[in-house]
Amino acid sequence: MEWSISSLECRVQEGDLSDVVIVAHWRCSATEVDGDKTYSGSVYSSCALPAPDAADFTPYDQLTKDQVLGWLWANGVDRDATEAAVLQQIELQKHPVVVNLPPPWSQA
Repeated sequence: MEWSISSLECRVQEGDLSDVVIVAHWRCSATEVDGDKTYSGSVYSSCALPAPDAADFTPYDQLTKDQVLGWLWANGVDRDATEAAVLQQIELQKHPVVVNLPPPWSQA
């Protein structure tokens, strides 16, 4: 499972703090190869973040991916449910329950 942060929305100035992250845009994805077939799933969303405590503030240029992911999971992004949704997408590709077929009268 791969978690990534695609962008961070920041408030330019908040009190004495600058470049304060207020929204993180993220993606969780996975790929599974089975013989000659490749299946993939992905969930993309964003997460609003609360105003930071000035005492615990990390300057923007010192943020890490792990730190931002921790903020997501602490602020409403359910890691287990998201990963399960990605795996469910892959499972449905491997074993579809709905297929798109042409009308039978159009087959010659």
